[in-house]
Amino acid sequence: MLPDSLKIKIRAGYTLITQALPHFSTRKAQNYLVAEIAKVLAGEYDKSRRILVAEAGTGIGKSLAYILAALPVAQHAKKKLIISTATITLQEQLMVKDLPFFLRHSEFKFTFTLAKGRQRYCCEHKLFSTQQGTEQQALFTEKPQAGDQVLLTRLHEAYLAGKWLGDRDSWPTPIPNRVWQQIVSDKFSCKRALANHRQCPFHRARDAINKADVIVVNHALLLADLELGGGIILPEPDNCFYVLDEAHHLPKISRDFSSARASIKGSQDWLKKINQLSQHINKTIKRHTTITPGINMLESAQEIIKELKTVELFFNNNPSYFNESDKYRFALGELPETLHHPACHLKEESKKCLSALNKLSNIISEEIKDGNVKTKDVEPLMIELGFFQQRIENMQTLWVMLTREKTTKQAPIAAWAEREKAEIYLNASPIEVGGILEKIFWSQAAGIILCSATLTSLNNFEYFKRQSGLKSNDGTQYLRLKSPFNYPAIPLIIADMESDPTQAGFDDELIEKIENYLRDNEGNLVLFASYWQMNLVADKLNKKYQEALLIQGVLSRSKLIKTHKQRCDQGKTSIIFGTGGLSEGLDLPGHYLTNLIITKLPFAVPNSPVEEAHSEWIKAQGGNPFLQLSIPETSKKLIQSCGRLIRKENDTGRIIILDKRVKTKRYGKGLLDALPPFAIQFEHKH
Repeated sequence: MLPDSLKIKIRAGYTLITQALPHFSTRKAQNYLVAEIAKVLAGEYDKSRRILVAEAGTGIGKSLAYILAALPVAQHAKKKLIISTATITLQEQLMVKDLPFFLRHSEFKFTFTLAKGRQRYCCEHKLFSTQQGTEQQALFTEKPQAGDQVLLTRLHEAYLAGKWLGDRDSWPTPIPNRVWQQIVSDKFSCKRALANHRQCPFHRARDAINKADVIVVNHALLLADLELGGGIILPEPDNCFYVLDEAHHLPKISRDFSSARASIKGSQDWLKKINQLSQHINKTIKRHTTITPGINMLESAQEIIKELKTVELFFNNNPSYFNESDKYRFALGELPETLHHPACHLKEESKKCLSALNKLSNIISEEIKDGNVKTKDVEPLMIELGFFQQRIENMQTLWVMLTREKTTKQAPIAAWAEREKAEIYLNASPIEVGGILEKIFWSQAAGIILCSATLTSLNNFEYFKRQSGLKSNDGTQYLRLKSPFNYPAIPLIIADMESDPTQAGFDDELIEKIENYLRDNEGNLVLFASYWQMNLVADKLNKKYQEALLIQGVLSRSKLIKTHKQRCDQGKTSIIFGTGGLSEGLDLPGHYLTNLIITKLPFAVPNSPVEEAHSEWIKAQGGNPFLQLSIPETSKKLIQSCGRLIRKENDTGRIIILDKRVKTKRYGKGLLDALPPFAIQFEHKH
């Protein structure tokens, strides 16, 4: 239960914060959201499962609500508060604006920090060894270039002078991958237990994370930690309350995160270098205990190379796999019999090889602790060993997925081969991640708030539940709060089109209609479903509009927005042409956008092997992928696209949809009904 003292504290915080906000107006929906977050986290609905899925329309003030409710409840329960976002923009807003504002204007005392993945930090020791001429380059995949050593020396000097803290993002210019991979922190060689790694940037950042009350992360890092069992990079899940903002991205990020990939030829090349590692170990570590794991490592590596040759031969003998495209997907995730056999062997041998590498790593760590070897002698060896551990671990993940037993209950994995130049890669990815999220997250965390402006599609949460593995009857709470904006004042015009996007005349008609609907001396945004269609229209209208026409891809996103705002501020015509990438996260309030044109319903063609596999599985189950996947996904994207127009309470303008299918197809009504209550107008011929 939520104690009265806590309710008073939350109310007092609300009063102080809202008084400090210029032009603040009280919103019922925001108050309700604050109360519900606090109740769910305090266990008022369900003590064992404190999860809330909250769709809060634009303008409610989500970040204010969740900090206000979750922070005092977390402090009362002695839990950490982790706020996870999908985009850097929102992360920066929390770190630079929202959290400092809270600290300044409320009476809550708390510390906050930004957590980044290990791969964003350099390893101090690797950085130092680049200055000592110890040659590690043989291990890395990209060839060094002129200037690399100069950059490494500059990084080294700045780090020693305390001008650079060792994270990749704070260096003023981008650090190329081939340079970064020589100094990046990795979990195998950059271990806290080793005395000369305790001051490594990642471990120092980890200390800051342990001390902070509020930790801001992104979804990918959160998943990385949970997949390792939790408590590795971030605190233990049962000691944390989580707020996942932009939560509609979570299923896709989880899917990408759980996928694996390995090259067939390239893997053989680096595996051959394991002999050098073996010699290096024998030369440096004088202990008999390394003999058995050393032999096991070499034997397994030989077996892996042998089986990879079999796989390579299979693809050489079946060139027709790549006749139609550079990707070939295995139906229902099942490898052909000829491949299944070597794949099972590869799973076993990569497991043995990894186990041997881990044993060797532990022996070396013990030798360092016991003072039997000098750290500087053994450091390059740990880096080399870490390289192989990382690669073999990834390989094992792939073969485990590719040989997983099929069950009728569980969705199969998506499996495909990909050809890039002379190399062939094998890939595997789960189709549905609900089961994974339940196991690593929903059942482990002390409390979770999932929020976003779009979590429903077709007016309900069913699609999101299916994607994320949450249920209606598992104790999870669901909440939908309408935006306070005056949507009925905004006309949504369904243009009278002769052709629909599947018909031949659509492109020509599109050019003519867009030209008709563009408004001079205003901020226009035209959203296209594909680049080629956008460029086709741009070529035709370029002459007429010239510098008023700003095209995504021609200009960088930041340059595009900056130029557009400058033109609008000068009262000039400005037209942004963009694709799906601009239908989310683009913030053009007030006069920066008053005319929004959506050329086509945002149906995504299932063009990735994972999406194709998902459709195939739904069909195999007797379902309809169009109704179960495409329509809900389109509904969500259409809501996001229309959401570009109204960003603030007083925004005005109009939306035009140039796709007649919302009027002519049976699913059209459902898509329109799920939108905010715009004033829908069907245009008729005069």
